[in-house]
Amino acid sequence: MSDYDILFEPVTIGPVTAKNRFYQVPHCNGMGYRDPSAQASMRKIKAEGGWAVVCTEQVEIHATSDIAPFIELRIWDDQDIPALQRICDAIHEGGGLAGIELAHNGMNAPNQLSREVPLGPSHLPVAPDTIAPVQARAMSRQDIADLRRWHRNAVRRALEIGYDVIYVYGAHGYGAPHHFLSQRYNTRTDEYGGSLENRMRLLKELLEDTVEEVAGRAAVACRITVEEEVEGGITRADIEGVLRALGELPDLWDFAMGSWEGDSMTSRFAPEGRQEEFVVGLKKLTSKPVVGVGRFTSPDAMVRQVKAGILDLIGAARPSIADPFLPNKIRDGRLNLIRECIGCNICVTGDQTMSPIRCTQNPSMGEEWRRGWHPEFIRRKETDQRILIVGAGPAGLEAARALGVRGYDVAVMEASRELGGRVSAESRLPGLGAWGRVRDYREAALKELPHVEIFRESPVAAADVVEFEFEHVIVATGADWRRDGVGRWHTHALPIAEGAEVLSPTDLFAGRLPEGRRVVVYDDDHYYMGGAVAELLRGTGYEVSIVTPAAQVSQWTVNTFEVTKIQRRLIEKGIHRVPDHYLASVARGGVTIADVYTRTPRELECDAVVMVTARLPRDELYLELESRRLAGEVASVRGVGDAWAPGTIAAAVWSGRRAAEEFEAALPSNDEVPFRREVTQLADLPLTPTAGAR
Repeated sequence: MSDYDILFEPVTIGPVTAKNRFYQVPHCNGMGYRDPSAQASMRKIKAEGGWAVVCTEQVEIHATSDIAPFIELRIWDDQDIPALQRICDAIHEGGGLAGIELAHNGMNAPNQLSREVPLGPSHLPVAPDTIAPVQARAMSRQDIADLRRWHRNAVRRALEIGYDVIYVYGAHGYGAPHHFLSQRYNTRTDEYGGSLENRMRLLKELLEDTVEEVAGRAAVACRITVEEEVEGGITRADIEGVLRALGELPDLWDFAMGSWEGDSMTSRFAPEGRQEEFVVGLKKLTSKPVVGVGRFTSPDAMVRQVKAGILDLIGAARPSIADPFLPNKIRDGRLNLIRECIGCNICVTGDQTMSPIRCTQNPSMGEEWRRGWHPEFIRRKETDQRILIVGAGPAGLEAARALGVRGYDVAVMEASRELGGRVSAESRLPGLGAWGRVRDYREAALKELPHVEIFRESPVAAADVVEFEFEHVIVATGADWRRDGVGRWHTHALPIAEGAEVLSPTDLFAGRLPEGRRVVVYDDDHYYMGGAVAELLRGTGYEVSIVTPAAQVSQWTVNTFEVTKIQRRLIEKGIHRVPDHYLASVARGGVTIADVYTRTPRELECDAVVMVTARLPRDELYLELESRRLAGEVASVRGVGDAWAPGTIAAAVWSGRRAAEEFEAALPSNDEVPFRREVTQLADLPLTPTAGAR
């Protein structure tokens, strides 16, 4: 008997049964129609890991639902069936039910590829994910009839493929039913506008059409916005009215927020289970099972959700990415080996940048098919070689873990007392405490590996490596932030007056704080560090200004859904933001900054400057060991993580995994592509227009 047995009870969803309560809700991944085999492998592994239901991302049902440049799945016509079939079959092979989220993106689809006119309830600019100079046309009754037919066609194809759960999508500001339901977008005066009954009419019709078309051959799910969190948007009263009227139509309700940003808030700005306040009580309005999300990582929190009658199924996107085997680990009592999601949203950046999904905690994410990586398994060692890893940051710890799983004898030498490297330092920044899980998981995993030894407070020199006869060395010594201003804007050192106090995040992590009270933070990194450092200093009592050449502080965090929240936090903390300016020079008592457009300079008084620009790898040990390798004193040396090329924590973890995967492997020439890829098949069609089209 386990405290978590309730999580492994089967749940009936219409004509199908989920074997447990773990439900991977639809989530985008940056692979979509371009990388269907890679996505199929990723979804299959989640099913193997115990997720009872595994869904696709949103699947565009028609050319008027084109959200290019974003790369999602499509079911425009029969040409899309093979890719969707591969994904469905893979999920079934893994032991899960396969769900497909059919979506007409309405006025969120600028149709930049198809060049079709966007469709919405009203004459309005496309929204919410683009400021493209495109407007949606208010849909006529014929357009609505067309949309219903397109959706039926997609349902028919999904059934032909064999999907078990078929969605009607009206959440996140994306699906057309959301746009019709929201008074923010729907200004119609006909039977599809005005009252809640009218605004939910399209949703009702799509649900009825889908139920009729499915005819009991699959479950029908509805993903619906429960709170839009904007003025004039969908409210609690709206969703309660929808459930009272339509609650028994689908076989399952999937509750979501009114924006992807609201559904996938980072741990920096929201705790686990943040959505509960918006979802609690809704289950009472329907007899059908309900699923919701909340970045659930704690099995106790999951149990509480079920026992309290909030959810029937524990929905997850990000936790299923961080650990595809989370359900099985809970079932088997291996809670200490769960890769808990840290809520950094690096996974989201894959979709936002149209590149394959990645994860800070799970370096195999997105590499299951491309490189053959698995989150839990890795091929056994070929020989009895010993490996020395220098540095116990994210790259070093992951390399040690993966090599240990392979069965190698590994010694990890860490110069300090604390493991984790930059992860330990950065997790002390405001709001980033959950990031320490990157270290914690690997520490726990290493304790399970008898062939891995960790030596703290053990700095290593090249002579030590040779003396102790380590033949294979992985150098994971990290990087330091620069103090000279070199970064994206300046590729050469800035003029800095003698005696001016200039620090970097590395100094702050070491406990050195500015001596004066007025500090300028220069953000030419554009990820989270500039804003987090400014917040740290302000919380310590400094007067802080933050200067950045970008239009916003930490501008790249638009890809992690944080950029607006960071600006709000800085304003609330009383931090002076100076966007669109670069740092020109540093003097004692002040800096010169200049407008990025006009180059007009001005002075800004301060006592100290903190440079958040670029980093330099600590590669001295690597370079010396490489020279000794060439002299025959060591057999192999490899730099990983920030010691090789500074990047994200996710990149460092990935680098450590790659080093472990490739140790003693027969590698192709670097003239060859180092991973598998799918290449578009050329159409057997004429390259010039027909005569009548000229």
